[in-house]
Amino acid sequence: MWIVGAVPDQEVRNLLSASVQNSSPAPVHCDELGELAWWRGKARASMFTTSTSSPGNWSADDDALRLSAFFDACRDDSDHVEKLRDTVMDQFPSDVGEGLFVATARKAAPFSALAYALGPDATLRLPGRFGGFLLDAEQVRAQLPAAEETFVLTGTPRRDAIDRIHAWMTGLGDDPAHDADELLDGPLRVLRHAARTGHGAAGQVRWY
Repeated sequence: MWIVGAVPDQEVRNLLSASVQNSSPAPVHCDELGELAWWRGKARASMFTTSTSSPGNWSADDDALRLSAFFDACRDDSDHVEKLRDTVMDQFPSDVGEGLFVATARKAAPFSALAYALGPDATLRLPGRFGGFLLDAEQVRAQLPAAEETFVLTGTPRRDAIDRIHAWMTGLGDDPAHDADELLDGPLRVLRHAARTGHGAAGQVRWY
């Protein structure tokens, strides 16, 4: 899952304050700088080939498997952070809409598909770290312009992004009907709603 939700600003401030007091350095599972350099060198190329067994779908190349493993390794799964994620989830709106975006898929992580579609430099302009973030209202407003620059795609760039999302979701997952348009539009909708209403916002990559 990738979840992006609006959170009451004061709750975010309380959680961030408590997190700073109780946190410890996250374990390093990957060579982030080295893998980012490798990804930049591969960013324009396709990491998938047309499936011979399922027309219209794709098969993952070794580069796609490496990129997927990189995203997974960069996720902080420490007990402290998992507990914080659970606490934040309790503050999300109950229904998908302006204040809540949820993308789910089997086997393939939605945020990873988005990152593959956007490329490394655009992905790094998004809030937080590889889909995970916790922002108070002031931080939402400060980071919204970069998010808008990243997500607002039209014409050929948008078609290319949707094609790459489809490749990821069929080459590494089993979701040919995944809503690629919502994967591009939903997170920005929530961030704009949070900025407009004075809320904070959070993003979470979760596996179940």
